[in-house]
Amino acid sequence: MLFQRCIPHLRRALALLAAVALPALAQAPVEVPFYYPVAVGGPITKIIDGFAADFEKENPGIKLKPIYSGSYQESIAKVLTAVKSGDAPTTSILLSTDMFTLIDEDAIVPFDDLVKTPEDKAWLASFYPAFMENSQTGGKTWGIPFQRSTIVMFYNKELFREAGLDPNKPPQNWTELTAAAQKLTKRDASGNVTQWGIQIPSSGFPYWLFQALAIQNGANLMNQAGTETYYDKPEVIGALQYWVDLVKKYKVHPEGIVEWGTTPKDFFEKKVAMMWTTTGNLTNVKNNAKFDFGVAMLPASKQRGSPTGGGNFYLFKKSTPAQREAAFKFVKWVTSPERAAQWGIDTGYVAVRPQAWDTPVMKKYVEGFPPAAVARDQLPYAKAELSTHDNQRVTKALNDGLQAALLGSKTPEAAMKDAQREADRLLKPYR
Repeated sequence: MLFQRCIPHLRRALALLAAVALPALAQAPVEVPFYYPVAVGGPITKIIDGFAADFEKENPGIKLKPIYSGSYQESIAKVLTAVKSGDAPTTSILLSTDMFTLIDEDAIVPFDDLVKTPEDKAWLASFYPAFMENSQTGGKTWGIPFQRSTIVMFYNKELFREAGLDPNKPPQNWTELTAAAQKLTKRDASGNVTQWGIQIPSSGFPYWLFQALAIQNGANLMNQAGTETYYDKPEVIGALQYWVDLVKKYKVHPEGIVEWGTTPKDFFEKKVAMMWTTTGNLTNVKNNAKFDFGVAMLPASKQRGSPTGGGNFYLFKKSTPAQREAAFKFVKWVTSPERAAQWGIDTGYVAVRPQAWDTPVMKKYVEGFPPAAVARDQLPYAKAELSTHDNQRVTKALNDGLQAALLGSKTPEAAMKDAQREADRLLKPYR
């Protein structure tokens, strides 16, 4: 009897508890683990932490959790391990060239399912087409451009003046590049080189730097479906021959393997007058070069050209719909014109949407520092970076061939034919 009299009170207490608890549960923030590769010099982590804090202030229901995962290569390895162990992030910045690998691993979902409103559709259509080449396949959008780049040429204007070259007229084609590099290469009385004319890194990302030469010579390295490579095309072999000639024939480029990481340092120390590297090094060069420098589009052979590079946002399958919606909201927020512009200014990466270049802050920046616009102006000549199924091994076949030719153990023709044979073997299952 006593128990029955207590039931209405118990019901009221439970109802009151539910009324208090449910909003609290509803308001529990959606956590978005977010892998971020720190691969280029500069205060990138501070910028990303700042973005996360600002986004959370505007979106109190979402908790962003940046996890700094090392280089791009370390990041993809960590992400794939996390996917297999059921602990995948919600989103991550990984190389645009990782797209086929992530699709083949069934690790990611396309963004298209989240693009619902006219505003979302306009946003998706607003990125530079050159960056979308490595972001879409099979009619779906798998990556959203963010930390993107092209290769540009940095050159020391003071050394140009010393060599009798016009500091405001960088080489426009391979003939001019060779001639300038010859004038800029200095030797001491014993014949030892004290200053190289040109340096193109052949470690770290040799395939990427080489792809620029191949595009300039009239051929890209792969098809858009990621199922074929063209390493043994005459234009590609010719591009490698030119790189080898800069070393062996013209003697204006260091022998052996040129390190990716130390090339900017060599430039700062005036050991080299011209270097090819990512536009992502722009802020690094601006802050550390103690001399007047120029930034130029890469010179042409049959045409101008550079591969795009850098990282895209991806959405991972092993996340909840609420996490994916929250991540999508952040991706749209961080790629807004104002933030894309500020990101480009702070890092040197290319702002990924034309609207970013129309913002007052970017217009002012370019007016005061015109080199910032070179990578953008090169985008009409840019092509998708080398990306295929089984990408890491297909790319390794090319890298091995490039290094064999540069070290002199194979001719450019033999090196590229061997690389193509290996790529064909690896890609056969995907055709």
